[in-house]
Amino acid sequence: MSGRPFYVTTPIYYVNDLPHLGHAYTTIACDVLARYKRMRGYDVMFLTGTDEHGQKIERKAVAEGHSPKEYVDRITAAFKDLWGELDISNDHFIRTTDAEHVQAVQRVFQRLYDAGDIYLGSYEGWYCTPCEAFFPEAQLKEGNCPDCGRAVEWLQEESYFFRLSKYGEPLLRHIEENPGFIQPASRRHEMVNFIKGGLEDLCVSRTTFTWGIPVPFAPGHVVYVWLDALTNYLTAIGYVDDPERFARYWPADVHVVGKEIVRFHSVIWPAVLMALGLPLPKCVFGHGWWTVEGEKMSKSKGNVIKPKEYADEFGVDAVRYFVLREAPFGQDADFSRMSFIYRVNADLANDLGNLLSRTTAMINKFAGGVVPAAGEWIDMDRAIPELAGEVIEKAADAFDGLDFQEGIAQVFRLVDAANKYVDEAAPWALARTDEGRRRLGTVLYNLAESLRIATVALSPVLIRKAVEIWAQLGLSGEPSDAGWDATRWGGMAPGTRISRGEPVFPRFDTKAEAASISTGKPADKPADGPSDRPSDRPSDEPAPLESDLIGIEDFARVDLRVATILEAERVSGSDKLVKIQVDLGQERRQIVAGIAQHYSPEELVGKQVIVVANLKPATLRGEVSNGMLLAASTAKGPRELSVLTLDRPIASGSKVK
Repeated sequence: MSGRPFYVTTPIYYVNDLPHLGHAYTTIACDVLARYKRMRGYDVMFLTGTDEHGQKIERKAVAEGHSPKEYVDRITAAFKDLWGELDISNDHFIRTTDAEHVQAVQRVFQRLYDAGDIYLGSYEGWYCTPCEAFFPEAQLKEGNCPDCGRAVEWLQEESYFFRLSKYGEPLLRHIEENPGFIQPASRRHEMVNFIKGGLEDLCVSRTTFTWGIPVPFAPGHVVYVWLDALTNYLTAIGYVDDPERFARYWPADVHVVGKEIVRFHSVIWPAVLMALGLPLPKCVFGHGWWTVEGEKMSKSKGNVIKPKEYADEFGVDAVRYFVLREAPFGQDADFSRMSFIYRVNADLANDLGNLLSRTTAMINKFAGGVVPAAGEWIDMDRAIPELAGEVIEKAADAFDGLDFQEGIAQVFRLVDAANKYVDEAAPWALARTDEGRRRLGTVLYNLAESLRIATVALSPVLIRKAVEIWAQLGLSGEPSDAGWDATRWGGMAPGTRISRGEPVFPRFDTKAEAASISTGKPADKPADGPSDRPSDRPSDEPAPLESDLIGIEDFARVDLRVATILEAERVSGSDKLVKIQVDLGQERRQIVAGIAQHYSPEELVGKQVIVVANLKPATLRGEVSNGMLLAASTAKGPRELSVLTLDRPIASGSKVK
């Protein structure tokens, strides 16, 4: 065992239903944090699991004709399966039905009772079965549960109580002295106000149902589900039977929870720990909720997002990336299928994927497939490693602070800069002259090294795709194994042989998706259309002007767009056709053009051209062409055809008017 210990937990998820996007969000965030910390050399303990007791579970099981144990076994298996699907790297999975957990809960209850912090009384109050919580009438909202909004029921029963009221002032002092204890700041303010409103003693046993952990000295009583659940953080690290391990990992570095259960983790839980004489966790971080197109997720609305379905359709890494990139971690976020696709296309396919394709293509073309040593440098070249050092430092700070969106955004500053660097440095032009070739190695090396560093930094998020990029860069092992220190500039050894593979991030058809959503029907398959090859007119003279005039409405039907050529190669078996990949802003497309006799593929890369974006797809020599590249032809013969290009840069995808 080496490295400084780091203990991160998800909440243990209540198994009243199958896992959804909210569960995946929390768990992916903790997984990324755990992977990042391991790369920094920490001895990580990453815990997740399931909360399986309580009246709600008992009622749900009975309603479905199962025993509670049969029911929780089925739902727990679904959680475990999903975590495997999403590449979650938890070190332990705890269940509150585990024998060691039952023993730990009973020990905690007994210790609290022996210390006088638990006493016998009777309870009358409003109880919310879905939340497994009692509420005073003053806290109800229009007579319903203040947390979930559902109906409450009046209960009266003999119960044991925890002296929560005793710990209000100690809790306020701890929060004041440790401002990082509850994060983000908005949650801290909420909890401070809640505690200042006065804490009432907490009912910690029930007698009206049996599906729970028995109170050790009181037959007929079962432990309150939240005291049961919260104790899992102690159980999993040896509270009962491994004091050395417990001493190593406790207190937890961070409990990551949804904002709806911050109160349980930052008020009830620390009060219990104070009563036990144990240190408090260093941080409770309450993240926001996901809405779906502006509405709360609910089964009744039929808008519950199932992560496995998206992982199966778009890939695991796309799901992991989107949930952490879309919004700051402490704030609410909104999900839609189109926003998901746009984000994946723009960031992963357009930016990172295109940088990989362009870099490997140019190293193959201009350096024989081997990463060259740097040659001459100019200021433009020196800016890349300087930026790399800056963004990695800022990304690390962001990940340490659970600001996953910012951490990812910092890495993509390097990706964006490298893409711009390709356009400005123009390696294809450098390759044409002796003077240019002296600098060409520097440019190609900087591109490969930028990709290597970005891949290491993104490897906690993009588990599978980072490995694929790593392999195309000719690097052995996996990027995560290299450790965070591998983000330092200079790790790419000149002479490394790269390889070109299939595009790592496939693009998804946004137009087809939009049409499918609007009509409720699957998108039509592309159909063959007219060829975009140049005219076969035999005349050497310019074609006569057409006499038929069109109206502005006819012209408006033609969607002309600015496109940046990312890749180009000849079509096998054809001496006329070139297959090009273009960036259209929100999407990447393939266009086949009959210009091979007039342009070499390498001189096309980086050009900004005009394309017809709404032309029906055509199939040419087995290659699908999704658009038309505009060119002017004055006569037959070499160099008598000219592709329409821009005289100054403009954003890809801009409409031509």
